[in-house]
Amino acid sequence: MFTGIIEAFGTIKKITQEGTNIHFDLTSPLASELKIDQSLAHDGVCLTVVKTSDEEYRVTAVQETLDKTNLSSWKEGKKVNLERCMPANGRFDGHIVQGHVDQIGKVKRISDQDGSWIFDFEYADSTGNVTVEKGSITINGTSLTCFNSGPGQFSVAIIPYTYEHTNFHQLQVGDEVNLEFDIVGKYIARMLKGYPEE
Repeated sequence: MFTGIIEAFGTIKKITQEGTNIHFDLTSPLASELKIDQSLAHDGVCLTVVKTSDEEYRVTAVQETLDKTNLSSWKEGKKVNLERCMPANGRFDGHIVQGHVDQIGKVKRISDQDGSWIFDFEYADSTGNVTVEKGSITINGTSLTCFNSGPGQFSVAIIPYTYEHTNFHQLQVGDEVNLEFDIVGKYIARMLKGYPEE
């Protein structure tokens, strides 16, 4: 489980395809602290560390992950947001994040507010995912609060610290991002929709 509070950047050093899987080798200040089999969120995607050294590490994405996230568009040199799992005695500074991306969203507009930024996002609402005003959303692994919520769209406000210490400063209009919707909202939506008959 994660909280959506980004710890550090990882920079993609090498991308290798093996069958339908893709291996990502990254450098990061966290590399020397990682262990094999450890879960680590990359732009909100929970991936397992399979190889480590003092300065870099490797994770592998399977086809299911590539199909539902923006990982297939990653390039060497890209900076990704990193968060390790929350320790049992940790503090909840964000919200409950599983590291399971629900779908991809797209940057619709970026507005400079002279000290902060407003990012407008759109997504296909045919999946049944929803946001609520002042509710939680995870964008590329970052825990944020929604406003201007509507079918297939929402906005977030980004303060300078978040802008600089996450990859929000790299985002441009049209870029795809990983979205994980609030777990409580997903359960409520499922209950209201009902379960398919067997």
